[in-house]
Amino acid sequence: MNVTRRQWMLASTAFAGALALGNRSAMAQGLASLKFGVGLKAMGPSVINALIGEALGYNREEGFTIVPAALGTNANVQIAIDKGDVDIGIGVPSFGLPLLAKGEWKGALNFYEYTYPYKWDVVVKPDSAIRSYADLKGKRVGVSDFGATEYPVTRNVLKTLGIDPDADVKWIAVGNGVQAGVALQRDAIDALAYYDTGFGVIEAANIPLRFVDRPANLPMIGGQFLTARKPFIETKRSLAVGLGRSVAKASTFLLASPQAGARAFLSMYPETAPRGSSTEDAVKSVVQGIARRIKLYAPPYPGAKMGSIDPKEFATEAQMNGLQIADLSGFYTNDLINDINAFDPEKIRAEALVYKG
Repeated sequence: MNVTRRQWMLASTAFAGALALGNRSAMAQGLASLKFGVGLKAMGPSVINALIGEALGYNREEGFTIVPAALGTNANVQIAIDKGDVDIGIGVPSFGLPLLAKGEWKGALNFYEYTYPYKWDVVVKPDSAIRSYADLKGKRVGVSDFGATEYPVTRNVLKTLGIDPDADVKWIAVGNGVQAGVALQRDAIDALAYYDTGFGVIEAANIPLRFVDRPANLPMIGGQFLTARKPFIETKRSLAVGLGRSVAKASTFLLASPQAGARAFLSMYPETAPRGSSTEDAVKSVVQGIARRIKLYAPPYPGAKMGSIDPKEFATEAQMNGLQIADLSGFYTNDLINDINAFDPEKIRAEALVYKG
């Protein structure tokens, strides 16, 4: 993971500020303070199901208040987990598996899959001649950042099609959200590889997009996980279960009523609403941004419980990247899943349908 000292210091400063506020809030309520890191430059709807448990009272029911911090990149989050600067963070296999293969994984465990595969796509301008992923050969493909997940995942997909992602494609970092859409609109790139909620932000800005048809048999890779150090899970198991259960409840809530979930999110982060928008338009903007992501909250595997992890996802991604990993058992655990799912989903769905914010 290539993280400069300046990047890490900036992320640490942001987290320290969030922690100071969170500690005061936790002490006032008599709750544990749970430090939570995400690989974003600013909080946004892409992590909505990990956050709104605070507004909906699910965190309080579990005895904690969450202290979220946007640490900039997934690499920064993993470092923060390993150092103990955050209790739980969002882990991504595209960064963790190479470390595991090199024997440099420091023992953190992915314990809840909060977003399942597959959430990435490639878009072009409506009149583009690009119709398939094969047409990307020789083209300029934009990504938000080389530290973002769409970069390694899209590279892997191109490999399966016989396209050399280094020799056959020119990759350009174009920034996040509307900025990425503008790069496509102004022909700075020929295509944009991005993720579901990111496309929602661009579409909400009325930038027209056309989704390139996905290749057949896309690999089930790229899930995102709640991740914590093994000692934290062992000594503070109730907090790990508590956050997992809060996320599972929030996911169930959002699946029942995206509009209600959007209102809960905006009550926490009103600054994310489009400037000058009405409450109704702000809710509509969030719902548009998360419409594709919500479908990925529930496992795509028959009979699987919410948040359960299928290690085949890790094995597939490792194989695609030529990583030799003999044992995945130190990379994940499903031991908390039964306890996490110990709630009444029908009650949560009913609450969502009457929630007014």
